[in-house]
Amino acid sequence: MRTVNAYAAPSATEPLVKTTITRRDLGPNDVEIDIAYAGICHSDIHTVRGEWGEIQYPQVVGHEIVGHVASVGENVTKHKVGDRVGVGCMVNSCGECENCLKGEEQYCLKGNIQTYAGVDPADGSITQGGYSQAVVVNEDFVLRVPESLDIEKVAPLLCAGITLYSPLHHWKAGPGKKVAIVGLGGLGHMGVKIAAALGAEVTVLSQTTSKQEDSLRFGAVAHHATKDPETFEKLANSFDLIINTVSAKIPMGAYLGLLAVDGTIVNVGAPSEPLEVPAFALIGSRRSWAGSAIGGIRETQEMLDFCAEHGILPETELISAEYINEAYERVLSSDVRYRFVIDAATLA
Repeated sequence: MRTVNAYAAPSATEPLVKTTITRRDLGPNDVEIDIAYAGICHSDIHTVRGEWGEIQYPQVVGHEIVGHVASVGENVTKHKVGDRVGVGCMVNSCGECENCLKGEEQYCLKGNIQTYAGVDPADGSITQGGYSQAVVVNEDFVLRVPESLDIEKVAPLLCAGITLYSPLHHWKAGPGKKVAIVGLGGLGHMGVKIAAALGAEVTVLSQTTSKQEDSLRFGAVAHHATKDPETFEKLANSFDLIINTVSAKIPMGAYLGLLAVDGTIVNVGAPSEPLEVPAFALIGSRRSWAGSAIGGIRETQEMLDFCAEHGILPETELISAEYINEAYERVLSSDVRYRFVIDAATLA
């Protein structure tokens, strides 16, 4: 057992506080990681505030983790001490179901084990996340971080990066494809960078034009304000693929009208209330509405290698651990461009 410093939520209504947690003993197939940086995801806030269901407190969140291997179990072959590694949104799965065997552990039929607020099959404890000094993870769920990626910035790729790469890859965004990204936040800005690197023609759909300069800098060819009703008339039947990153209710009929024949809109944003989909908006041009989660471990490694090859990194603001609660409030007010990263050295 190893005791480490961490920031935890004591309840759904209290600020996160500095505390200590115990990491389990290293098993034969485990990797112990000294955490260097951890990203802040909006999912962290939803979870600790009980907005996605009841959890057990105290809870340490954070599923965008990068650091270095501190020690390995006797059977570990994929990683060695000193390696730069990362951990994303899951730390285990059944490994036996149809989806796991296909390398799609994110859709494990028995439910994958989340990096935080899950139940660790190794000892039955509640999993605790990356706002901490160290973590112990099964080697199969530890990712190699390419040396060319700036370790201070890479953490958000483990959630925001793969959440956008997976649907863009699955729906074959690339040369000759017109792709729209709805929302230019932590998720959306990664979608623009990745889709552009894949060779697609990328348009950003944001409420206003305030981030237009950023959109074009990230690789988009156009940026349109969705508050302007003329946008939906001007862009009707335009896109092969739309990735919706917004976790809020949007007029689905209007957005479906932006799709060309056989086009697809994919939700990666997860609004708390149902979205209404007019059937005729689908039927008229053989359009589809889909959803997508993160990627599997194989695809996440592919994403990291792709980002290294193309020099893709998120836009980040580095903070100390004591700033986490203020950062949460800024996330909620959309006052970050575009992702907070915690310097784990400040937990000492």
